Amino acid sequence: MPKKFNYKIKVYYEDTDAGGVVYYANYLKFIERARSEALLDIGLSNLKIKKDFGALIIVKSCNINFIKSSYLEDMLKISSFITSFNKASFRMDQVVSRDDDIIVTAKVHLVFVNEKNKPVKIPEKILIDLKPYLAKD
Repeated sequence: MPKKFNYKIKVYYEDTDAGGVVYYANYLKFIERARSEALLDIGLSNLKIKKDFGALIIVKSCNINFIKSSYLEDMLKISSFITSFNKASFRMDQVVSRDDDIIVTAKVHLVFVNEKNKPVKIPEKILIDLKPYLAKD
């Protein structure tokens, strides 16, 4: 079983609509924060990747499924793991849950690019650090 990056977040008033339900677009923010924290977990950050490797990680696509609602003051857990790599990109699955309830699932395609937005090879050090989080079928 692959390692998973886990990140917890509390739902605040600013995350909800008038009915106290999390506004759907905020889940994109939540999963982005979880990916940033995952980088920190392996000793990297978006700024460090830019400085040390001259690269950025951008979202090429995101397929998100809204399964249930979450509400004001819920504690959510975002579990993230990598499903595949190629030379310049990787795919990550992210699951937002509350206790045993799955709230949202997302499949995110991430690409390494240079400052001119051209795809670049994922640095070997980053590949090595991310491999334990690769789900094997």
